[in-house]
Amino acid sequence: MSSSIPDDAWRRFLEDSERDTPASAPKEPSARARMVTERLRQQEARGELPPGWRTGPAWQEMNGRAARRRKLWTALGVTVAAAVAVVALKPSLLPGDPFGTGGSQAEASPLPAETAAPTAPPAASDPDTPTLDEPFAGSPALRWADGEAGIVLPPAKAVGAVPADRVEQALKLTKKLLVGANLDPGAVRGGRPEAALAVLDPKQPELLDELGTALRSPSRNHDPVTLFSRFDPDEVRPVGDVIKTRGRMTFGKGTHGGVAVRADYTFVYPVVRADGPTEVTRTIVRRVVETELADATRYQVTQGRLLLVEYDQEIGNSSCFVYDGYLHPEFPSSSPTGAAPSGPATDPYDRSRDIDDGDRDDCGTVTRT
Repeated sequence: MSSSIPDDAWRRFLEDSERDTPASAPKEPSARARMVTERLRQQEARGELPPGWRTGPAWQEMNGRAARRRKLWTALGVTVAAAVAVVALKPSLLPGDPFGTGGSQAEASPLPAETAAPTAPPAASDPDTPTLDEPFAGSPALRWADGEAGIVLPPAKAVGAVPADRVEQALKLTKKLLVGANLDPGAVRGGRPEAALAVLDPKQPELLDELGTALRSPSRNHDPVTLFSRFDPDEVRPVGDVIKTRGRMTFGKGTHGGVAVRADYTFVYPVVRADGPTEVTRTIVRRVVETELADATRYQVTQGRLLLVEYDQEIGNSSCFVYDGYLHPEFPSSSPTGAAPSGPATDPYDRSRDIDDGDRDDCGTVTRT
């Protein structure tokens, strides 16, 4: 019975066999294979086949790449059924972002939690322009955690006579203060930061009076942005719901029989103008807050409330010397609205250095936003 397999198919089979089979392997061609081989030799002798069809450059360039592609797709074929369901839900997982879903943001691997002071500022990022879809493009914060997820508490352990559960309480209250002051949507949009204020001990009346005055009647001496991140809703609005957060929290023995907590965090806020244009800019706020959960049996404090011992801040990309209680981001397409910068240039993402304790009346510039 004669074979129904075409000669050109047998020719490809022979080529593949010679290419993929080691020279030392035994070969026992069938009668059909010997017949086709002889026919191909005769065609080659008559010049009916292209030059180098068996081993020359034309074969290497055409079939060599095809063979590699076949091997690749063979390997992928094992998992394609499972992968197609995942890609249908999240096509940005495909290499190269073939569907234009914002690959640069999707492919950025998140950084591990910060457990110690960095030794250098973040490396330069790709000079991407932030957009409504990717508000953190071109920023080191692209790899930072989102919101509260960036405030990772250290494992609590006893500090002297203060048990571990009290230490954990102090850490959680300090986190609540940071969230209420810098991440609460209502407060960020210019509202009163009630959640943050509720954490503070009312038996610090002078502090609470000062904060109340700052929120009611902001001025140079009473400016709420020294503790709270607030934007004027008539001027700007947030881009999306994500505020990038990075920092660390440490604790030790307090001065009022309790546990002292030091929090050092940077928050990055992408915003657009409230009047409609879609140009995105970012304001970067670094805050260092020191609190204490004091011993209520020895001092006149409120159980379960924090003493705010000290707080400091460094704000990148906000108009200088404006004391209306809000942060005022500058947009690349607009001229600055505040006083002209006169201080040194600073990288607002550099968490390897301490906050500058220089002249508070000095207004510097940022090297990036």
